[in-house]
Amino acid sequence: MSHPPASPYGDHGSYPPPSGGYPTPQQPGGYPAPQQGGYPSQQPGGYPHQQSGGYPSQQSGGYPPQGGYPPAQPGQPYAPAGPPPKKKSGAGKIVLIVLAVVLVLCLGGAAVTWFAVKDDVGDAVDAAKTRVVAPATLAGRPQITDTELASLSEQMVSEMKSTVQNETSAVGAFYGDPAKQDLVMVAAASGLIADPKKELDDAVNGLSAELAVSNMADVDPGPLGGDARCGDGKTDAVELGVCVWADKGSVGMIVIFFSSADKAKAEFVGMRGQIEQRS
Repeated sequence: MSHPPASPYGDHGSYPPPSGGYPTPQQPGGYPAPQQGGYPSQQPGGYPHQQSGGYPSQQSGGYPPQGGYPPAQPGQPYAPAGPPPKKKSGAGKIVLIVLAVVLVLCLGGAAVTWFAVKDDVGDAVDAAKTRVVAPATLAGRPQITDTELASLSEQMVSEMKSTVQNETSAVGAFYGDPAKQDLVMVAAASGLIADPKKELDDAVNGLSAELAVSNMADVDPGPLGGDARCGDGKTDAVELGVCVWADKGSVGMIVIFFSSADKAKAEFVGMRGQIEQRS
């Protein structure tokens, strides 16, 4: 029995297989299965991972993590959360001014000889009873408890106690509200003074040199007597109203910042009456 001649292409059909072998099996629907490097893998939710220029991923440089920046208002950038800045009291601006005033007063006190007055018994008695105090309020202004100003007050008292001979009391204090440009400084010491007029002259001369105080003129000292003067001062661009008094029992200075001699003069007698006490 004769057989048909063998196909030159073998037993697989009449056409040669494509180069590279047989085609891959098809998936249902006729489309080939994706090869490695074909369709991108999907992220949870079905959307592919976005590259640079798309929506930012939750990495550094994207949206801040929970607990970070507060929600921004429309048209406003994100800003770090935090407490509002504290308001400054302005005390630092007057530190040098205060030290200069205290220096003047202390140098004046150092030049005075404190002793028991013999020529006027009445004056001697009054002087011995005189003390200076720091009232809780001064002409309606509360005493300032700011840490920096409280430290300066203590320094004033320490300087006067170490400089003035035989002092019986000393006071240094601040009153008002620096934030409202309402500030008063008081520095005073009590003791027996031989020559109040000389003490007053020395203090005024020192103030003229240190604080550019001018127009120092005699003013009514009030019921406590002695001698008193008020003038205008200016230092570190701050206007000052300065009043100084001296009697046989005390010497003191009142400086009203952001003020003038006329305004200081109007309040001087009342303030002195609260500071200088006679028991």
